[in-house]
Amino acid sequence: MSTADTSVYEWKDLDWRVIEQQVFKLQTRIYRAARRGDIKAVHRLQRLLMASWAARCLAVRRVSQDNRGKRTAGVDGVKNLTPAQRLHLATLLKLSATAQPARRVWIPKPGSAEKRPLAIPTLVDRARQALALLALEPEWEAVFEPHSYGFRPGRGTHDAIEAIFGAICRKPKFVLDADIAKCFERIDRDALLAKLHTFPRLRRAIKAWLGAGVLDGEELFPTPAGTPQGGVVSPVLASIALHGLETAIATAFPPTKVVNGRRVNPWRPIVIRYADDLVILHEDEDVITETQRLTAAWLTDMGLELKPSKTQITHTLRPYEGRVGFDFLGFHIQQYPVGRTHSGKDGLGRPLGFKTIITPSKDAIQRHKRVIRARVRRERTVSQAELIAEITPIIRGWTRYYATVVSKEIFAALDAWLFALLLRWAKRRHPNKSAAWVTKRYWRRETGRWDFGPKGGPRLVKYRQQPIRRHTKVIGAKSVYDGDWPYWAQRLGRHPLLPPEVAYLLKRQGGRCARCGLYFRETDVKERDHLVPVALGGESSPRQLLHGHCHDAKTAQDGSYAARGTP
Repeated sequence: MSTADTSVYEWKDLDWRVIEQQVFKLQTRIYRAARRGDIKAVHRLQRLLMASWAARCLAVRRVSQDNRGKRTAGVDGVKNLTPAQRLHLATLLKLSATAQPARRVWIPKPGSAEKRPLAIPTLVDRARQALALLALEPEWEAVFEPHSYGFRPGRGTHDAIEAIFGAICRKPKFVLDADIAKCFERIDRDALLAKLHTFPRLRRAIKAWLGAGVLDGEELFPTPAGTPQGGVVSPVLASIALHGLETAIATAFPPTKVVNGRRVNPWRPIVIRYADDLVILHEDEDVITETQRLTAAWLTDMGLELKPSKTQITHTLRPYEGRVGFDFLGFHIQQYPVGRTHSGKDGLGRPLGFKTIITPSKDAIQRHKRVIRARVRRERTVSQAELIAEITPIIRGWTRYYATVVSKEIFAALDAWLFALLLRWAKRRHPNKSAAWVTKRYWRRETGRWDFGPKGGPRLVKYRQQPIRRHTKVIGAKSVYDGDWPYWAQRLGRHPLLPPEVAYLLKRQGGRCARCGLYFRETDVKERDHLVPVALGGESSPRQLLHGHCHDAKTAQDGSYAARGTP
């Protein structure tokens, strides 16, 4: 469909199946060209992609329809677009060498009194960034290092944790646990643009977004460095800035032996990075000390430095400077001495003498308790059912995140803690009643166990109801742009944070949307929908899983049926 033909279409008439297929075919070609090092072909295909009608429609849909967050407005005050405005924006959308300032928004930082600064671009600039992201991401996914897990499609925190487990499960190691100080605010812009090495038009657009400044209240602040958090393209730019650290450290420890015709170094340090958090693992303390020096020197070229208060050397099994084990991404990783009957075995069948245990970190547990405690105290006057509706999603999300590690005992301890907290909440509502009366009033045993909930109403989920399921790390350097749809659909169905009903529907539908038939991707909005519209009495009908935009289209269609009174 050409731009000239769009006047005869409405937004709801667009064939998203065809549009997504066209865009993905071009992205796959970009990915393959980047893999073989054909930079001219990459740039040619990127220009072709960003000029296409399909990519412009997808970019507009991402920022105006697929965004299911708080829809924070930029300095233009625009939070959303009507279907006609979306179509108009897609018709005119193209990169520009100028950009409006972003709007400063402050959000709380978990586990800290500090606040994280976000810079929210205008909706038009967000659409332009989404268009650039469609072209940039497949190029860099082809070259990103295999142990880079942050801000990448198809990869996440659990992959990073499994990579650490695989690196230490058979041999204790020293660890450099490092954090980059104010990474997003301090990235050297010239070094980043040089590393991008893209064609002039895209380079000018990115430079304009980075240097547009931020408006905090009535005051405009310049942004001479960094990639402001809040932009659509900012995460991939930060990943590009940090790309190469793993390779630089590997280069400092050249191959020492030949295995299957390849020169390798089996004792090379292992670098695992998630965004600006990283760990380096090796069994030799001197090697770890050297990698700390190499990391600091490499970061200097990008205008960055390690944060001293959060950078430390420790050991996974033995106490080192008063510490043993380390915390990473909310998990605590440590090894414990065990006897022969509890120990795993090495490659030669000998007992290891230790066991690697990964659990939720103490800080993560305390942060979670503070969140639950604050919600319970804030909701003193609400009904029991309203309190359950308030804290159940928090508990479910937290337990799913930690359901891939050794969490059963911690879940049981949290159940006991939550019972005591809720008992205090209930007794405050009835200060003149006994604890036995309060317990009988707020806890029921209709399901064979004591549950917190009103009679005949919802029950509060328990921590220990969450089953433990191990996570399988993504294979090597695989990318969502390699075209292996069955592999990525299978991984998506087993994602740790996926609600059980969504996982079931994904499996039943073969990983595809029930309306458009396309495979779901991790970044897609997924909506559960009744086969028979609720407006037509289908509350108890079977459910199906749809893309967010497909659900919107079906809902509009269902509404028109209901208005006509036709099934």
